This record gives sequence, structure tokens and C-alpha cells, in this order.
Amino acid sequence: MQGLEDISCFKVTLAENIATVTIDRPPVNAQNRLFRDEIARVFDVLHDTEACRAIILTGAGRAFSAGADLKERPNVAGNPGAYPAHNRSVRNAFEAVSDCEKPIIAAINGAAIGAGCVLALTADILIAAEDAYLSMTEVDVGLAGGVRHVRRHFGESDARLMLMAARRISGRELLRMNVVSACVPQPELLPTAMEIAREIAQKVPLAVRAAKRSFNVTETMPLTEGYKFEQSQTVALSATEDTREAWAAFAEKRKPVFKGR
Repeated sequence: MQGLEDISCFKVTLAENIATVTIDRPPVNAQNRLFRDEIARVFDVLHDTEACRAIILTGAGRAFSAGADLKERPNVAGNPGAYPAHNRSVRNAFEAVSDCEKPIIAAINGAAIGAGCVLALTADILIAAEDAYLSMTEVDVGLAGGVRHVRRHFGESDARLMLMAARRISGRELLRMNVVSACVPQPELLPTAMEIAREIAQKVPLAVRAAKRSFNVTETMPLTEGYKFEQSQTVALSATEDTREAWAAFAEKRKPVFKGR
């Protein structure tokens, strides 16, 4: 794909206005500095790719991502500035995913541990294979992190249990907890993700992006201010060519043709 020809940790394909981003760093898709730099680049490019209307994020092999590559953990002693630089790199990688204006479906194919769990939780829609799981194991290795991301998706008691006990949460349990939208057998995972992506890709692209923007921006807003922001998005959309095309197609009982403007 243009702009991503030399990446090594990911495979990216684009078809039917749907990008499939496959994490491919054997053996367990662990995240190192190159991984973080490349994932930021991948989602920045997809953000600006007009032909892309939805994204599927999944992993190659048995793991979605087993988390951070501990071999790259900064050595604090005698290395001032190492941790701030490392933490900035980690934040930038996750923010590139969550800030991408295209809706992202995480198809969790296997273990998503630590930073891998957080990566899955940055997506807009989560689905899981039956043998997949999420786990935050930082306390097992004397670290702590991921609280804010986990708290967005789990109830308070479940979030604390997951982090403080390094509890592994299976795909079926994630569905019961309403963390994922679907839990399916492994062979059905990508077809299910593709079905969702196709459904999204048929909608008014600008409206879908505005909906994602509203979710992101209003998350920490009070109700009234959040609703005002959403209304401002609708006002802006009403003046676009695609919204007028959607109205006309509905009235004329035909399939709309969207141009992204």
C-alpha cells in the first residue's frame, strides 16, 4: 500500500474500502520501538487514505499481541530521560490508533496481554475469538499501567480485579461483560469483522467520521456540553454533498454514491 511499502511489523491490505491491518511480528507480536513507530505510521496513513472507510486490526499467528517487548524496557540507572522518551513513544502509538478518523474493529484472534490488551481497547468496536483473551499482567513483573484504558470498557470492580490480580478474561467472559460485541469460533472471526466493516463502509463516510469524533471528544464532557458538540457536527454535516446525496437517494429509492465531501 502506498506510503507503507517498507514496514516490517504489519501487513496492510485495502479492498472494498476496508483496510485490514495484521500485526505480524513473530513469534507473539510483541511491541518494540519499531513496532510503535510503524503502527503510528500505518494509522496516520490510513487516516489520510480517502479510499479507506473502515479498518480491521488483528494479529497473525496465535497471539493478537503479547504486549511490550521487555528486552527494550528502559534502564533508569545512569540513563536520564530514557523513561520519558519511552512513555512518549508508547502514548504516541496508542493515540495514533484512537485518533485515526476511520472506525477500527479489533478482531482479537488470541492473547492480548498488557500493551497488547491496551492496543485492542483503543479500537472502536471489539470482537473476539472464543479462545482469545485479554490480560493485564503488569503487576506480575512489578509494573503498573493500562488503568485508564481498562476502566473505559470494564465495570469498576472487574477493572480492578483484572489489573490487581492480573486476571485473564476469556472471549466468552468478555462477551458476558459487554466488553466485546461478538465472540465467535476462530474461523468466523475475520468474516464477522469483515461483515461489520462492510456495513460501516456503506454509510455516509463523513457522518461516520463525525460520529467517531463525537465519541472521542465528548467522553470527558458533561452531558449538555457533549450534546452541544454533537449538534455542531450535525449542523456541519447538513451542508455537505454526501448528506444531500443520502437524502436524495432515500427519496428516490436508489443506492447513494458518496464522494467524501
